[in-house]
Amino acid sequence: MTGKLTVVGLGPGSPEQITPEALSAVAEATDFFGYGPYVDRLDLRPEQRRHASDNREEISRAAAALTLAVQGEKVCVVSGGDPGVFAMAAAVCEAMESGPAEWRNIEFAIVPSVTAMLAVAAKAGAPLGHDFCAISLSDNLKPWDVIKKRLIAAAQAGFVMAFYNPVSKARPHQLGQAFDILRTHLPGTVPVIFGRAAGRPDERINVVPLSEAHSDMADMATCIIVGSTETRLINREGQRPLVYSPRSWMAGKA
Repeated sequence: MTGKLTVVGLGPGSPEQITPEALSAVAEATDFFGYGPYVDRLDLRPEQRRHASDNREEISRAAAALTLAVQGEKVCVVSGGDPGVFAMAAAVCEAMESGPAEWRNIEFAIVPSVTAMLAVAAKAGAPLGHDFCAISLSDNLKPWDVIKKRLIAAAQAGFVMAFYNPVSKARPHQLGQAFDILRTHLPGTVPVIFGRAAGRPDERINVVPLSEAHSDMADMATCIIVGSTETRLINREGQRPLVYSPRSWMAGKA
């Protein structure tokens, strides 16, 4: 007897940004695995069971969820944002690949949602209107030297960049180093968007030029979008400027 495991994204924080598909998956599940604050966002029925864990226990969480699904339960693994972007979908796949063969035989689904960079981009304008990439600044799972190479490559290639996991108590200086690296490859006028808690009551969106960007402007609830040389500002009287990247390459145009 095998059950079902669904990896669900709850969006960046606002209940209005949870998709109907995600709500349907939550309604049918019996057991919920996830980082405690994410599980707490769910309005569960009394018979639905929560299995909350710490933020750095992704693989053990995935293994426990797969084990329960094999036993016939309808299991839901919860992520913030989109589960496929620096989140639990990859962790479940990693556990499945290295685990017992029976884990591969369960019914398995991933439900997409709104990831942080999309929520922040929508609040700021359309900074992702042209080519872009997403980079996690955490060196917990990859060396900092790799991150530096990717920052340089993205800047030289003209990508808009979205930064996830920009700072933490254990990594207070890396974001500043990232800005220093980018300032050697990009003009100081390139706009940088600091989007904290997009869609939540404590939302804060701030736009500054790269020359003025520094690590104190962000925390772990912040997603940062760094524009390219093509990214523009539309100033509006009495309102925050709109930030957008033209759909076509406009190098050399005024």
